[in-house]
Amino acid sequence: MTSATRDAEVVILAVKGTVAEALVRELAPALVGKELPDTTNPIADGAPKDGILQYFTAANESLLERLQAAAPTTHFVKFFSSVGSNLMVNPKLQGGKPSMFVCGNDAGAKKTASALAAELGWNVEDLGSAAAGHAVEALCQLWCAPGVQKNDWAHAFAVLRP
Repeated sequence: MTSATRDAEVVILAVKGTVAEALVRELAPALVGKELPDTTNPIADGAPKDGILQYFTAANESLLERLQAAAPTTHFVKFFSSVGSNLMVNPKLQGGKPSMFVCGNDAGAKKTASALAAELGWNVEDLGSAAAGHAVEALCQLWCAPGVQKNDWAHAFAVLRP
């Protein structure tokens, strides 16, 4: 993996949440100074409870913050963590263009992730620093609930303004 990251400016993290922290810790030397859009969520290995995914993080803690602590010289930004693969590119929904929520401590990394999300057909909502990670990650639970409960995976969130 370090050969894949050596010349990259941006490395997207898209792995199972339960392995993300160990992987980032292992790759930390190869990720120094890299922008790292993070799509992971802290989904526990157990079954959903009453149709809601269970997380291995506490309510006010995020996997994003854990990853940032594991590789402090990497510029993490949470994005694409609350939508399924079927809607990631040019989502066509009756309600209009959905919102992609991003957060992270590095303005440059958020700008890069936001530009990618916009290019893929999303409105971008910047929620601030990595401290917002637990709120953004919680959207995965909300997004997955209709899927788990009703096999409805064709939806996305949108911030609506007057």
